[in-house]
Amino acid sequence: MSKLGENTKKKEWLSTWLAVLFLLILPRIALGGIYVMVDADGVYHFTNVPTSNRYRLFIRDRGTRAVMRAYTKDPTQFEPLINRYAKAYGVDKALVKAVIHAESDFNPYAVSRKGAQGLMQLMPETAHDLAVQDVFDPEENIRAGVQYLKILLKKFNGDLSLSLAAYNAGPHRVDQFGKVPPYRETKAYVKKVLTYYRMYR
Repeated sequence: MSKLGENTKKKEWLSTWLAVLFLLILPRIALGGIYVMVDADGVYHFTNVPTSNRYRLFIRDRGTRAVMRAYTKDPTQFEPLINRYAKAYGVDKALVKAVIHAESDFNPYAVSRKGAQGLMQLMPETAHDLAVQDVFDPEENIRAGVQYLKILLKKFNGDLSLSLAAYNAGPHRVDQFGKVPPYRETKAYVKKVLTYYRMYR
């Protein structure tokens, strides 16, 4: 390898480690932590608000667990938002409550292992497509979650089981199988939401 090549490689490594060092000392304001993506040119992109499923969790925010422990669950505080957006998108408010209950147990700071975030557990790509600026803001999260539910209900002609399966596993999976996908997690999810739905009705 030429000296020029060696110097270039050293600069790339130095840039990467400087970015890592910067992120380690940077106060992390997002509850989900820091995410990283490597593009086609090998450039590292870091963010606290991932907008694509290509991002992977890099540093988990050490304050997340403490904040979640300190959070006092009070489902009634979200009633006005649920009612407003359920009415705006023509979705049964009992269904919205059921999805939130199953997804996050009414914790606006919830983050799943797969990267879903907030009350209605929006994936970064979905949140981006629905113009969500702050996925942990209850109003934005509920607005986008209800909007997404409406899209799925319309796509699957109001079939609750198929729409909920699509919310959990993705609409392409439901299209692929033509029914609720044969995944244990998805089947359990649909059953759980429908149980909560009957309860809230």
